[in-house]
Amino acid sequence: MSNRLIYLLLVPGLTIPLPAQVAPEALTVEAAIHRAWAQQSGLQASEAMVDRAKAEADAMRDLNLPTIAFSAGFMRTDQPMLAFGMKLNQARITQLDFNPASLNKPDAITGLGGGLTLSQPLYTGGRLTAARKAGGAMAEAEVSNQSHRRQQVALAVVQAYFGAQVAEQGQVYAEDSLRQAKEVEHFVQARVEQGLLLQAEGLRIRAFRAQGEAGLVEACQRVASARSGLALLLGQEVAPVTLVSSLKPESTPTPTAQSETRGDLQAAKFQWQAARQGVKAAQGSLLPEVGLNLGLGTMHNTWSSGGNWSEVSLGFKWNVFSSPDRRRVSSAKAMERAASYNLRWQEQVASREVAEARRAMESAAARIKMAQEAVEASESVRALRQARHREGLLPLTEVLDAEAGLSGARTLLLNSEYELRVSRAQLSLALGQPIEGVQ
Repeated sequence: MSNRLIYLLLVPGLTIPLPAQVAPEALTVEAAIHRAWAQQSGLQASEAMVDRAKAEADAMRDLNLPTIAFSAGFMRTDQPMLAFGMKLNQARITQLDFNPASLNKPDAITGLGGGLTLSQPLYTGGRLTAARKAGGAMAEAEVSNQSHRRQQVALAVVQAYFGAQVAEQGQVYAEDSLRQAKEVEHFVQARVEQGLLLQAEGLRIRAFRAQGEAGLVEACQRVASARSGLALLLGQEVAPVTLVSSLKPESTPTPTAQSETRGDLQAAKFQWQAARQGVKAAQGSLLPEVGLNLGLGTMHNTWSSGGNWSEVSLGFKWNVFSSPDRRRVSSAKAMERAASYNLRWQEQVASREVAEARRAMESAAARIKMAQEAVEASESVRALRQARHREGLLPLTEVLDAEAGLSGARTLLLNSEYELRVSRAQLSLALGQPIEGVQ
């Protein structure tokens, strides 16, 4: 599909007839948010990172479980020690094998063997337990971050969705202004031709009409850009859809209470918990460790002849002094302090975001009332001045000033309604509440 065709499909008033089977889809803001959550590639990538974090947590959780290893191999050698040991493992040592000549220069022998080993850590100074808890906390942090990212995407959808509506309404206003300018131009040109108005008046209204045409082109470009931005957030190609949710805020109550599940704050808390467990894991490296090993082995020179053995070992290891391990403890403590300060900072940022969103809502609500009054007054002024200008009682500049005043009042009203709707979504995000009530 060409860019021009996409542009025509998106711009109200410039649409082309479409077959019934491809009629524009009615899209609510709630449906747009759900679609972005399901289809946006950025969120899908972060979902994969959540799965990775959960898998890492599972791996940490299983560190206390035994490890079972199986080995098998074939060997042929005439190296004296290996040859004697292989014969011993095959349970076929005889008196002749102790002959110095045979020991010093044995014939090459072959062997096929295998082994099964079970290793079980019994005590590791708390390192494994701390690692398991840290892994779980990091996984929870990633889940919480993903929840916050989803809400950030929801906020972006709200901004793009209603931004597209504002752009479309702005285009409607631009078309109205251009239509009025053409009507006035037609009237003025007729009077100029009759000699009732100066040529300068005709040129002035002609310039005003040209500015209106330029404004309409700019408004169309804003609509196309807003629609493409919304499509990008939804994770789909640009398509003709009808945005049916009203720009004016719904009657649902404004969120007021701070939620305990704000994603980024929860993530910061889990990261701090993980850092604390990291300190315990680092300190555990300075303590002794105890492990149990069980093994079974076999070595054959033929399929039917060979030796078997078993082993049990209980081991104790303690790095009495290790400068790197001690440095890692200091590093882990610094990481814990950083996580603690980061949590405090995130809480301060969240508090300010709540206050800023509330102030923005109050300001937008106040501007809406003023802008509505300004629009009503400006529409009346435009109608009166146009009528008086046709009667020859007012100069053209008065009509143009009235048109400019109405355009400014309309812009103020649209921007204020948009700011109020977006500020509500920002307040929901700051409080950790569902944006637009979408779970």
